Amino acid sequence: MSQDKSQRGPIQRRREISDHVLTEGSASAADLAERFGVSPMTIYRDIDELEREGVLRKFRGGVTAQPSGVFESNVAYRKNSMRAEKEALAAKAVTLIEPGMSVMIDDSTTALELARLLPRIEPLTVVTNFLEALNLLADERGLHLMALGGDYDPLHDSFLGVPCVEAVEALRVDLCFVSTSSVYGDYAFHQEQRIVAVKRAMLKSAGRNVLMIDHSKLARTALHRLAPLSAFDLVLIDDRTPPEALRALDESGVRYELAPT
Repeated sequence: MSQDKSQRGPIQRRREISDHVLTEGSASAADLAERFGVSPMTIYRDIDELEREGVLRKFRGGVTAQPSGVFESNVAYRKNSMRAEKEALAAKAVTLIEPGMSVMIDDSTTALELARLLPRIEPLTVVTNFLEALNLLADERGLHLMALGGDYDPLHDSFLGVPCVEAVEALRVDLCFVSTSSVYGDYAFHQEQRIVAVKRAMLKSAGRNVLMIDHSKLARTALHRLAPLSAFDLVLIDDRTPPEALRALDESGVRYELAPT
């Protein structure tokens, strides 16, 4: 006999709330209270705890998994967002890599799609702070895998902080692939200072830097300036990018290539 939803413990209920919102993108508190058979007060306590954990973000009357200018989405939500565009960017990016290179990838879900393609290229040294990428590539014998340590952050499933920055600064790689949350004008932006610090260190540690962004990043804002687009040797963007956005890149003199979706 199935368990009544109202009798489920708070940990299990919050997990199911998180799964539901990650799937749907957002939900109102009233709908969640009805769906899980508990009071609105209980749902608001659940929402408060999920926001404290960094899983979801509150808005008036509900909760969302979608990003804002100061909040980056949970990695579980980001993995399923713009998937076709990220796969296209990865397919374009992998053509820049040759056997014998050292490659650094950040903790973006766009770079994760690139990580899936790296076993095609051997030998290769791969450096990353993204736990999911480390787990994905751990059994690939043709790859020399280097983990960047630091403080583990469950929201991003990656290692951050001063120890991670120092680990990056001790290296020099051939190529660095990063993504970010927003591009506005001639700059790339991100919501969180701790992410910005690691990405900046990565850019300084590489001979060449590649920014991978899907077109949705051009319609968002984020709080912290990461780097000028001129800091990247190449910007990869999917071919669903609006023409006016491409004109802006042309006018700024940014070198970019389109990834066919």
